[in-house]
Amino acid sequence: YAALGIAWGYAALILSFLGGMWWGLAAASLARGERVRGGVWIAAVAPSLLALGTYLPWIFAGEWPGPSLVILGLALLGSLFIDRALAPLAPDWWMRLRIPLSVGLGGATLAIGLLA
Repeated sequence: YAALGIAWGYAALILSFLGGMWWGLAAASLARGERVRGGVWIAAVAPSLLALGTYLPWIFAGEWPGPSLVILGLALLGSLFIDRALAPLAPDWWMRLRIPLSVGLGGATLAIGLLA
């Protein structure tokens, strides 16, 4: 059970970190005088809120951590769509880094959640 909690914690932290990265990309673009769509700011905050939401079943004695790990795994895999949309704001190497990291952690987290 402790290992499942650690898996959840790591996935939730990394998902929240990605939101911070997206916020940073948007802020850096604004600092350069570039226009940033409003949806970017929402996308940057959403991962932390989603991670928090996957913690609530544990607090309220719901089914946890299996379903929460599945949600986090899918969110990490889905984060590639946001990464791709933000690629024009990011360095050239951004997607070469993001694809293996998101597929690796997202896939592992999803598999752990389905087996939990």
